Amino acid sequence: LFRLKPWALSPDQARVDLLGSGAILNQVLKAQEILESQYGVAASVWSATSYKELFRDATQTERWNMLHPDREPRVPYVSACLGNAQTVVAASDYIKALPLTISRWLPDSFVALGTDGFGRSDGRAALRDFFEVDHRFVVVAALSALARRDDLGRAVVMKAIRDLEINPEKVDPMTA
Repeated sequence: LFRLKPWALSPDQARVDLLGSGAILNQVLKAQEILESQYGVAASVWSATSYKELFRDATQTERWNMLHPDREPRVPYVSACLGNAQTVVAASDYIKALPLTISRWLPDSFVALGTDGFGRSDGRAALRDFFEVDHRFVVVAALSALARRDDLGRAVVMKAIRDLEINPEKVDPMTA
């Protein structure tokens, strides 16, 4: 996990940390641009190169802490990077369960986007729209999480849904 692009706006305002992995990272970078330019939300982008390794490090750190109660507790790498984050959105071309493996060591306001559902055959853009992992859904997930924390008005989320032409009544890809 490494910060690929810090926020351009002041982090004193509504802010979110965006995690992307693999091919979806470009969608996350595009979401950052939209969040900052159109909605005034400071967004930082992190590249999650291996959720498996982040999970392994965190569980090994917990084990070490459990077996060494007399020593200064160690901090998992993911917590060292994002421990002060307020809202985190992780987008993956894999199922949501993958980024959720690290959620235990992150703030309560954590949203995972992934390609859960049945197999599909189509172009990348259509599949990312179908599975709700393109830049538009990253933006809406971030704004929605900020609204749930009362860091942003719900009207901003509704505006983004309209601006980005997202159909809120579309069938859930998990059951489609």
